Amino acid sequence: MYLNTPTRDINQNQIIEWWSLKTKSIRTLMGQVTTHSINSFQMEQKLTLKDFISNIPEVFKTFQNLAPWELTTDLKEIIERIIPELGSEFKVENGVAIHKSVTVEKGVTIKGPFIAMEHCHIGANSYFREGVFLGKSVKIGPCTEVKSSLICSRTAIAHLNYIGNSIIGQNVNFEAGSIAANHYNERENKRIWITYHGESIDTGVEKFGALVGDDSKIGANGVLSPGTILTKNSIVERLELVDQQSKNIKIDPN
Repeated sequence: MYLNTPTRDINQNQIIEWWSLKTKSIRTLMGQVTTHSINSFQMEQKLTLKDFISNIPEVFKTFQNLAPWELTTDLKEIIERIIPELGSEFKVENGVAIHKSVTVEKGVTIKGPFIAMEHCHIGANSYFREGVFLGKSVKIGPCTEVKSSLICSRTAIAHLNYIGNSIIGQNVNFEAGSIAANHYNERENKRIWITYHGESIDTGVEKFGALVGDDSKIGANGVLSPGTILTKNSIVERLELVDQQSKNIKIDPN
């Protein structure tokens, strides 16, 4: 059953106000700002989504200056606030919003909040949980799991894939069996760091997958370790393991 309300623009002013209050309270909590947190914040500002993704989905442009791990951490809450502003071309039920042009095959499990934009194709037995946004014309293959991730327009995630707590750009292709891992299960200290401009940045979180730039290609059974940062047009070979923090690889968006 589709909504009978007319199509409305996303109320960006309300979202901006909500987010400003939220981030201000977090950053000034009890007035405790350490030198380490200031340095980390300054380094984070060098990493902006627009350097990796040419056209951020309109409903997320308010948040494009957030560090990627901040966006994925709060993605569930952000999507929950966007869904009520969607128009009558979406079917909305139990926190799941699917555009009427989307194809959903049999056996798909979707746990809200979730948004699928125009002309997406969702393959059989795929699984979505804890806040997922699919941009226009995204293709999700059979038996793929996606968690807490923003996947931009015209990207294809083949089949038998896992994408966790990640931001994936436009026109990206994940071949079969490739993974964006989001958690260091094997480590005692599970805090995720990233390497960017030759500097190590503490994300402050234990779950963050990858930021993958536009037009990148991830080969079959490739693995992106937690905290992977790939610029536009990156290529990951089949069976390749990307572990930038342990190898201290310098990433240069230019």
